[in-house]
Order: sequence, then C-alpha cells, then structure tokens
Amino acid sequence: GFWFNRGGETSTSMNIAPDGSVTIITGTADVAGSRISIAMMAAEELGIDVDKVRITMADTNSLGFNRVTAGSRTTYSVGMTVVDNARQCIDQFVKRAAEIWDVPEDAVVYENGECRPAGANVGNFEPLTIADITKQTTMSHGAVTASASMNVTGAGPGFGLHIVDAKVDEETGRTDITRYTVVEDAGKAIHPLQVEGQYQGGAVQGIGWALNEEYVYGEDGRLQNASFLDYRMPVTSDVPMIDTVIVEVPNPRHPFGLRGVGEVPVVPTMAAIGNAIGNAIGVRPQSLPMSPPKLLEIIDNRNS
Repeated sequence: GFWFNRGGETSTSMNIAPDGSVTIITGTADVAGSRISIAMMAAEELGIDVDKVRITMADTNSLGFNRVTAGSRTTYSVGMTVVDNARQCIDQFVKRAAEIWDVPEDAVVYENGECRPAGANVGNFEPLTIADITKQTTMSHGAVTASASMNVTGAGPGFGLHIVDAKVDEETGRTDITRYTVVEDAGKAIHPLQVEGQYQGGAVQGIGWALNEEYVYGEDGRLQNASFLDYRMPVTSDVPMIDTVIVEVPNPRHPFGLRGVGEVPVVPTMAAIGNAIGNAIGVRPQSLPMSPPKLLEIIDNRNS
C-alpha cells in the first residue's frame, strides 16, 4: 500500500527555564503519542534527558500559522521545527558561554547538554550545563528562547505490506481473521511502541472498512444505521493480535529520518483481506464491505 504524506505550515517555540528545563509550544494536537516523540527529538538534539522536556500542545494563540493535525504530518513537521528551535538555543548557549569565559565563540563546543572548551589551549574551564548558563545570564541577556515557522516539505511517501490469514463460515458468511501482520517503513521509529500502535490501529480501521462498515439507506432515502449502536465497527472479538514489523529506511529529508506512519496502514487492508477471503472460498470479492450477506451471495453463485 502507498500513502503520500504531508508536511505543510508548522510553527513551534522553545523556552529554556533557569533550572535547565525545556518547554515547547506546538500548534498541533497530541495524536497517537506525538507528544512524547516530539519531546524525544528535542531531548536528543539538546543532549539532555527527556524528563526535562515539557510539551504544551494545540496552543495556536501563541504561535504562527499551523496546518491541520492530519495527513500523517504531525510528528514529521513538528519534529522539523523543534529541531530548528533546539539548534537556535544551542547557538545562544555557545554565545553566552563564550561571554562567561571571555573567549571567542569558536572556542566553545556544545555536546551532551553542556558547553565545553574546544581544546586544551582555550583555558581550564569547567563545563557549563544549560542550567549553569541560564542562571548566570538570564538577568543580563534575558531568557533563552527560540521560535520557528516553516512550510515543511520532503515528507515523502509511505509504503506498507499486510499479510492476512482468514477463514469463512460458508453457512453464515462470517469472516474470522486468524492472523494479521503489518510490515511498514517508518523511516526511523522515534518511539517504536507508538509506531506499533499506529500500525495496529490503522489495520483495525481497515478491517472495519473491509468487512462491515457501510451506510444503509431505506427505500425512503433515510439512513438506517445513523448511530454507533447500528453502525457495525470492529470490536475486540473481531480482531486478532496484530503482529508488526517496523522497517527503517531513513527519510533523508528529515533530521531524524522519520516518515509519517498513521494513515499508511489503512491502505493495504481491504486488498489483503480480499485476497485471504478469496483463498478461503475460491472466489475473490470485488466490492466493499465483504459482509456476510455479500459472501453468502458469492458462495451461492459459486455453488450454482
């Protein structure tokens, strides 16, 4: 299956407190664990523990324009701007450390959350942590802050492969999925458990689309299943444990190599289940949903 992911307009800001903690403000909502993934990328870029990073999400009043929270774009796009925020802050740390030590900026290096002398000939200075720098310079230079607004491009396509085993009760037309495996390229799985959940959630959505979900209209043109009581969505008993295989081919357009993964898993589901049903009953269904009444009709036509 193929899905062309999106980037789009994205704005974020980063604020460093005197205790060295980091607050990031984004204009997108937290979907599927994007909060922790964004915090992890910021912590990695700054060289600090992720516990020191706090995320305030969906605060559009405090930022420039943000595109929708959709299109498998959130972690990808916000990650780009947050990395830019972090690099701006690092530049400020280096500048302030150079002033504290009274050395040129190119005599200071930043690594693992600290500013250090670039070499032994610079001077015998103890490393300065983020907290050390902000405590000493906030009164004279103000807080360390950064903001970024960009039209993020280079999201790149997403690809996935689904493998399904199913059995069909030829008396009732019911399909039971006995095994399901999702294989998908995440680029780089920032938080593998969250990526796995995205794969599984997308597959379940596709299972509903494939087997049961449809609008039913009466002869008077009125929708007959307008509530969740009547609209047949997948429940726990409809879904097996979904196995996942995370393939990582880094996206060269992103600092951490990631790709959007949220919507790709929906794409192959219907075709994969259709193939499994075709293997089970000898005839591949050609329309959705592949519900019991449709399968019974296919089986009757096959037998006749």
